[in-house]
Amino acid sequence: MTETEFDFLRLYLKQRSGLALTAEKRYLVESRLSPVCRRFNLAGLTELVGCLRVARDGAIERAVVEAMTTNETFFFRDRTPFDLFRDVLLPGALAARATQRRLRIWCAAASTGQEPYSLAMLLAEAAPRLAGWRVEIVATDLSTEVLEKAKLGLYNQFEVQRGLPVQLMLKHFTQVGEQWRIAESLRQMVDFRPLNLLQPFEQLGTFDIVYCRNVLIYFDTVTKADVLRRIADQLAPDGAVLLGAAETVIGITEALTPDPDHRGLYRHAKAGASPGVVAHSAVTQAVPVTAAAAVSGLRWAAR
Repeated sequence: MTETEFDFLRLYLKQRSGLALTAEKRYLVESRLSPVCRRFNLAGLTELVGCLRVARDGAIERAVVEAMTTNETFFFRDRTPFDLFRDVLLPGALAARATQRRLRIWCAAASTGQEPYSLAMLLAEAAPRLAGWRVEIVATDLSTEVLEKAKLGLYNQFEVQRGLPVQLMLKHFTQVGEQWRIAESLRQMVDFRPLNLLQPFEQLGTFDIVYCRNVLIYFDTVTKADVLRRIADQLAPDGAVLLGAAETVIGITEALTPDPDHRGLYRHAKAGASPGVVAHSAVTQAVPVTAAAAVSGLRWAAR
């Protein structure tokens, strides 16, 4: 791969996925795109770049972007964001949304589904307190391949052992051969949709809680600021955003502000809500329901 070809791929990937590759990441491009060449019977990266230049094959274009996307995830990853949901955000929502009895959650860059399913398990555990509520979990990702895996809810032994407490595995999973399938009731809680964070996402509606973890680290500052601003636009005035442990809004955007009491938790800059509590929101956008599952009186809606 020539320097010109590498520069083309860097620009191509940034424009289509936001991925900002530094010069020293050339080895990563070569290692991840060589299998794409073999998959499409291309002689090498030079021929692959030629295909991308003329945009002759959408399947190749998607495969290139998805091959370069990092899909590292596991159940209850980093634990703290899920403890915050269980101990801070959910109790706050129960109080603040008592009249509306509705909660909308967005997991951006959800990969193979472990993050939204972790939230679904916490919500299932809290089902008696949420009887009669309508809870919506929307999970999005750039990669259609990982979304298909997420929809199946089928994981190998290594995947279920990473972060998943054994009591939750035995309660919510069924062994299928050498793999484990998450319960149908939990699969129905999550609506998986393809979405590129670089593209408009107003159609998703307004959310009370947004998880956008460990994806902004791959973007440059300008792209981070744009994505965070647009997430804030989709956030209820009193909503909450959770970022990854290595991510922050400080010095990037003024649309969100750190919660002074909880690391990794951010509030709408216009909120004025009490720290650590989701306050009342006057407006939550309604979205048509196409599938629903009832669990202990709790209405789960996937759109």
